[in-house]
Amino acid sequence: MLADSDTRWKWGALTARRLTTGDGSAPTPRAEISGLLLRGRATPTPRQLAEVGDVGVDTDRVREVTALEFLDTVRDEGYDLVVLALVGGAVQAMLHGLAALRMSARPVVVTGYVGVVYEKLADGLLLRHGADVVLANSRHDAERFRAVYEGVGADASAVTEAALPFLGGAPHRPEPGRDTVVFAAQPSVPVSRADRTYLLRRLVEHARLHPRREVLLKLRSKPGEHTTHIEELPYQRLAERLPGGLPPNFRLVYGHMGEVLDRTDLLVTVSSTAALESLHRRIPTAVLTDLGVRETLGNHHFIGSGLLTSWDHLDGGAHPHPDPEWLAGQGVAADGTYATAYDAARARVTALLTRDRLPDLAPYYTSATAPGYLPGILARHHLALDGRPLPGAAAPREAGRVRGAVREAVRDAARGAYRHGVQRVAPVIRRMGEL
Repeated sequence: MLADSDTRWKWGALTARRLTTGDGSAPTPRAEISGLLLRGRATPTPRQLAEVGDVGVDTDRVREVTALEFLDTVRDEGYDLVVLALVGGAVQAMLHGLAALRMSARPVVVTGYVGVVYEKLADGLLLRHGADVVLANSRHDAERFRAVYEGVGADASAVTEAALPFLGGAPHRPEPGRDTVVFAAQPSVPVSRADRTYLLRRLVEHARLHPRREVLLKLRSKPGEHTTHIEELPYQRLAERLPGGLPPNFRLVYGHMGEVLDRTDLLVTVSSTAALESLHRRIPTAVLTDLGVRETLGNHHFIGSGLLTSWDHLDGGAHPHPDPEWLAGQGVAADGTYATAYDAARARVTALLTRDRLPDLAPYYTSATAPGYLPGILARHHLALDGRPLPGAAAPREAGRVRGAVREAVRDAARGAYRHGVQRVAPVIRRMGEL
């Protein structure tokens, strides 16, 4: 499994477990899951990996790789199954790179989305086309995915309905004396300082209006860390500047989302996938309309859900009630059918694994269909248009432990400088440019 962020690591590892067991428990003795991290701006830190929770991969053996190192590993290790838990462009690059290996027995390739697909539907899907299995997290998504592929004349047979692999946990049960509201923050929604400050202010005001209620702001990462999306205005920093400070019943929390949901009585969000986790456990859930119902916010995905509401209504004690028909189409499986959600995907993977020879990987994007788009995508991962390494991109393997250790030390230093520039310096420069 190859991932490029903490959330995709969680999705990829748990998807691999679902595909090898079906119930998310430990894989069978024949199935060993290896985890690799694609080096980049969002590569998770050890703390972030630890917070993800048990995903069935030994994090002590996890290593970072470049795209070319990953392709070398696939060629040398002889994997049966590869799960690409990556952003769309990286998936497309890996598909072309794997195709260029011309392996006599290539692995089955699986990819998909880590959560709600509310933007760049066509772009993201076509960048994932060519994988043997493109997982859809719900019946609703599966229908949309097939429509996009068929609409451009691409093979849609890879689209396979499944569900989010991290749904689970005990159903919500109120406890006497407990009243906990959790706001699930998102790194990039909303974007502006004004909107993020507004949401934080309303959350704090809600805590002041209800002093006996515990109000938690669930954060995905600490300042300086990156997740799937860049967060240039962390709520932690905004909270430090909030007039009047924070009330005693208000706290910032981190950690595994499932553990936070264990004590949640109302989940509030703009459009986080956490809403689906909450609904799966029958926890009262609210999707905010305060900033409008807009595609850029992603809350338009919840039209028809019965969950759309505002802070004014929540302050007054209102709780939304989800629409059962909407839930059924979203793969939430609050009715208990989640155990079979991966049956179709597992059956497809098994059928592919038992074939004498898999067909060549054939992404929709080629030099003929996207000559002005594809080269740039591949070049970002040091691949030429034929999927092979660009001239000079593949570093020669140095003999000897000392030279190898020196090279790795230099790489670590360069990697640290790169991350500091991307995660700390660049956001400051962008903010200064907005002044």
